[in-house]
Amino acid sequence: MLRRKTKTKPVVGIDLGTTNSSIAILRDGRPEVLRDGDDGLVPSCVGLGARNKIVVGDGARNQAALYPERTVLSVKRRMGTTAKLSLGEREYSPQEISALILRNLAERAKKILGQEIDRVVITVPAYFTDAQRKATRESGELAGLSVERIVNEPTAASLAYDIGHKAASKILVYDLGGGTFDVSVVNTEAGVVEVLATAGDNRLGGDDFDALIVERLNAHLQEVSDSDLREDRSVQARLLHAAEAAKKKLSFEPFAMIEEDYLGLVKGRPVHLSYELNRIDFESDIKDLLKGSLKHVSKALADAKLRPSDLDQVLLVGGSTRIPLVARMLEERLGSMPHGEVDPDHCVALGAAVQAGMEAGLDVDTVLVDITPYTFGVEAYGEVDGIPTRNMFVPIIPRNSKLPITKSEAFITMTPDQEKVRIEMYQGESPDTRDNTKIGSFMFEGLNKNRNAFDDGIIFSYTLNADGILELSAKERVTGNQMTGTVDDVLGAEESAWDPSAGADDVAGEDDLSGGSDGTNVGALLKQAKAALKRAPAEDLKEIERLSRALRQASKRGDQARTDELADELAELLFFVDD
Repeated sequence: MLRRKTKTKPVVGIDLGTTNSSIAILRDGRPEVLRDGDDGLVPSCVGLGARNKIVVGDGARNQAALYPERTVLSVKRRMGTTAKLSLGEREYSPQEISALILRNLAERAKKILGQEIDRVVITVPAYFTDAQRKATRESGELAGLSVERIVNEPTAASLAYDIGHKAASKILVYDLGGGTFDVSVVNTEAGVVEVLATAGDNRLGGDDFDALIVERLNAHLQEVSDSDLREDRSVQARLLHAAEAAKKKLSFEPFAMIEEDYLGLVKGRPVHLSYELNRIDFESDIKDLLKGSLKHVSKALADAKLRPSDLDQVLLVGGSTRIPLVARMLEERLGSMPHGEVDPDHCVALGAAVQAGMEAGLDVDTVLVDITPYTFGVEAYGEVDGIPTRNMFVPIIPRNSKLPITKSEAFITMTPDQEKVRIEMYQGESPDTRDNTKIGSFMFEGLNKNRNAFDDGIIFSYTLNADGILELSAKERVTGNQMTGTVDDVLGAEESAWDPSAGADDVAGEDDLSGGSDGTNVGALLKQAKAALKRAPAEDLKEIERLSRALRQASKRGDQARTDELADELAELLFFVDD
């Protein structure tokens, strides 16, 4: 019997970005971004348009200033949380909003390629948590796509670079996008791309630079109109749009004129905005944030056991790296001029296309060896700093381990006759689980009551796959009884193991805490922090907890200068969490 020959469906690579997304494919051994008569960038925006029709991309971004309550921006920063995002009268999860963007990209590829698209590789920040990675995969599934692989963004950028460079080299990839920052140190040799170390910040990017410009504009408006317009969502949406445009212009010009007519009425008078922002002031505003990124650069180099002089290339990835100050600060720190041989906006998508080609079985002379940016382990009873505690963190998979990996450790129960035990899973670097991020828990039941100490203990095994997604198995040696599973609550990673209201520093007494010298109510700020723990992204939890504890202690001992400093830091962090 004859069978008609059919085309094999292609596998495409998707850069699901905070500000913009793009889709690419490997053709004739070269990756290329799929363009539909445009630059290939699709704004990562979803809106509710006329007749309550969902719109994605340019249409959604264009309406954001007029209808902010009907538009969702920067959803990537919400991935891995239980946040509810409103579009009109309906609420969506971050996964659902991202799925709409992914579906739009797949339809775009179908139109250009003339083929149905249902297999994809999606990139994520290297410092995305387990919960955020699973949420990204779930978004793909909600979009009706088979997610073949999750790839770290700096790693994808390295793949795009390595396609045309086969000589052995050590590369530092500095990836600063709209909402996240990653730095990876990569070794490429004979077609093998091996990630040596990675570091980053899931809450640093162009959005933060835009916010600083918006605050400048708000201060100016307050000065000229004698009114604070920060609570007017429509005005803030217009200012944000203008700030983003000004930021881009300052990458190429020394001045940017920001003009917005008729923002509204104040005391019966129309308010207009006319403000000239210069590059020097803008760079002064963002310099401290960029200094923070350099700490991660140093950390990645230290983990890779390299000096700056050992690097052959420093690659710039992400639209925010077009800001001239980025290159200047990196050159000063590393001693060599960074450059972007591949378009910073498309580098990640092109690398995703290379990996997609591998998944499709195409002939690609590249092998990817990726790592985990976090340490994964469990909570156990033991000692931390010589003090007995039930919150000791026992690492099982160390950060910077090559993927995929499976590692095991043996444990015993607190008492020999225990019939069940709760396994608490964490990620982080602190020996105290209260300073790390809880990513899930399992109840292991039906244990043998007649165990003999360590020899009859429980073996915990962690498996971290190539996507950076974690699986757990536990086996009782004496009976062979076992359990397996992935983290049971993907969105529970933002829940804290530490309650700021617990212990001697009870929240009930926070109203008695001394305030900041600028009038800050420390008690109210700590209560706001406690409430934020229920909705904050996973990567912010540790910092909220640390700042809350330090602020409470500084206030209790009457250290006014330290109280002011910590209150400012916590208030700033909560501003972005509540944004």
